[in-house]
Amino acid sequence: MAQKAYSLSHTKWMCKYHIVFTPKYRRKIIYNQIRRDIGEILRRLCEYKGVEIIEGHLMPDHVHIPVGIPPKISVSSFMGYLKGKSALMVFDKHANLKYKFGNRRFWAEGYYVSTVGLNEATIAKYIREQEAADIALDRLIVKEYEDPFAKK
Repeated sequence: MAQKAYSLSHTKWMCKYHIVFTPKYRRKIIYNQIRRDIGEILRRLCEYKGVEIIEGHLMPDHVHIPVGIPPKISVSSFMGYLKGKSALMVFDKHANLKYKFGNRRFWAEGYYVSTVGLNEATIAKYIREQEAADIALDRLIVKEYEDPFAKK
């Protein structure tokens, strides 16, 4: 990822943010066709606002996207737009999800955001390796549960 400065009529800018947000109840719902559709929806919505997705990764229960947001758009207004419109579009494509989530709210309230700055390569590496770390952690946590009331 190159350090590329963008320009508006009177501004040179390089505003990059690392954003993480989750589905409601942190459900592990982002997989297969839903994953492809959410990726396409997020790319299209970012393109409409002139926001560049530097690198994104859709995990089963959360989304990591480092983005370049123009200074004329605040991060909070962009996230309201992104989460609101993408939820409506996801429910239009996958109507059966309405019964799990209700009220057309696919995403949980809130999000995590940090500025990228000069450690852009470190954040990109973290995002790429996050899925492998989550899979390894899931394998360590999985254990067989026994019925405490079963007779031995």
